[in-house]
Amino acid sequence: QLQLVESGGGLVQPGGSLRLSCAASGVTLDHFAIGWFRQAPGKEREGVLCINSGGFDMNYDQSVNGRFSISRDNAKNTVYLQMNSLKSEDTAVYYCAATGRRNCPWDLGDFDSWGQGTQVTVSS
Repeated sequence: QLQLVESGGGLVQPGGSLRLSCAASGVTLDHFAIGWFRQAPGKEREGVLCINSGGFDMNYDQSVNGRFSISRDNAKNTVYLQMNSLKSEDTAVYYCAATGRRNCPWDLGDFDSWGQGTQVTVSS
């Protein structure tokens, strides 16, 4: 059974950087698209970025263009979210999720395995 564990969250000042990790166990991630999502207080969960099995990414949130990037290390069974130039509005719980598809879906409901989330707080 696939289990996803996020790590790397924390408190960072505006303009700072963090790298989140999504480590998988139970299943090899090579053939699956993996997405990063976030949920800010009082808001719905939203998609951020997704990476397909071939390493190509899909952006669900234009506000992170040029600041966030997603990558995967299949040898480590881990997907990363590099976040640069962080803003206060990036404060949220960040989740990773897997879909049984090779390509990133437009329908975010196609993600069916979720981690427990990691808190990112951007504040001075």
